[in-house]
Amino acid sequence: MKKSTNENHDSSESKGFTLIELLVVISIISVLVTVGLVSFRNSQLRGRDVQRKSDIKQIANSLEIFYTDYRKYPDSIGGQLSACPFNSVNGSGVACSWGSGEFTDSKNIYFKVMPEDPSNGYTYYYRIVDSPSNQKYQLFGRLENTEDKNCLGGNCAASPVTYSCGIKTCNFAITSTNTKATE
Repeated sequence: MKKSTNENHDSSESKGFTLIELLVVISIISVLVTVGLVSFRNSQLRGRDVQRKSDIKQIANSLEIFYTDYRKYPDSIGGQLSACPFNSVNGSGVACSWGSGEFTDSKNIYFKVMPEDPSNGYTYYYRIVDSPSNQKYQLFGRLENTEDKNCLGGNCAASPVTYSCGIKTCNFAITSTNTKATE
């Protein structure tokens, strides 16, 4: 039996996709890619914040060891520790560059390489609250995740401090036990 040309024509049309079907598939793929990129960006943001918190906590630990040795915290110069190296004879030091300075007193290494913020344009900020006695310090960073509960005052966007952590105001702090971030 011979098929009609209409039947052949109909069967060839059913083998391909219509324009509407292709547009729906492209739309679905676009939505999935967008969701994936947003999730990836948020993961990167949170990862950098975890690194910042860890860095600042490690610096705070090394400051406490220094305090145990000298009964004071190192001076601060322009938001940096003044102890790279620290001269124990005259009680002064050189500013520690974030990302390269070695926090040392030539007998002990408190921090081999001072960490730097994992994001371009951001930096950490160190200050002594009660100079010259140096019994209180504050150590600041800038968290990127606006929903982080550890931001100062619980609000990452409106920080209660005015210290600059690079291109933005600091919104996270660890301090000596006898002070607070807003003192």
